[in-house]
Amino acid sequence: MERIREIASVVFKALTLAMGVAVVVLSRLGSLDEKTAVCLLGIGLTCAGIALLSKQ
Repeated sequence: MERIREIASVVFKALTLAMGVAVVVLSRLGSLDEKTAVCLLGIGLTCAGIALLSKQ
């Protein structure tokens, strides 16, 4: 059970990083509107919150 929690934590941290990078890259390419950027950053922030809460 502990191994599953560790894997989930790593996955959520990776998703957090991936969403941040995706927003930066897509905005630099000029193919990202504000609504989509906020949605992607919201997903990343949610994943970060889950990863932080799972540590407790």
